[in-house]
Amino acid sequence: MRIVIQRVKSASVSIEDKLISSIGKGLLVLVGVAVGDTVEDMEWLAAKTASLRIFDDENGVMNRSVLDCNGEILAVSQFTLNASTKKGNRPSYIHAAGHDIAIPLYDGYCDKLTDLTGKTTIKGVFGADMQVSLINDGPVTIIIDSKLKE
Repeated sequence: MRIVIQRVKSASVSIEDKLISSIGKGLLVLVGVAVGDTVEDMEWLAAKTASLRIFDDENGVMNRSVLDCNGEILAVSQFTLNASTKKGNRPSYIHAAGHDIAIPLYDGYCDKLTDLTGKTTIKGVFGADMQVSLINDGPVTIIIDSKLKE
């Protein structure tokens, strides 16, 4: 699994100009599930997301997690995170997991985050044509791949 975490002042998802979900201060997480991803990948990423210290403390040092600052999380499925651009100029999505694998792992990631934070993880709509808006705070953007564990 591959995720892009953005520290935000606010974020929202709309479909056909209708607001579907929104958060205030917290994390917008784009979630890409790949062929071969497992429950272990999902659980590791959820734990990393909940405890990642990218919010400022009283000294202006990124030393606080979304838990520490009582932030919210909006998780949006995004199969394009698994794009391959190795050949040509048109991305291939052959590495992106199909619905049968991706939906349970995306939902599981959101459920695990809810368990870890004690706050409902807000979601986009899996497979929908979504418009995502955000005010990136910093900006702070972190990419994490469960296969690399960097």
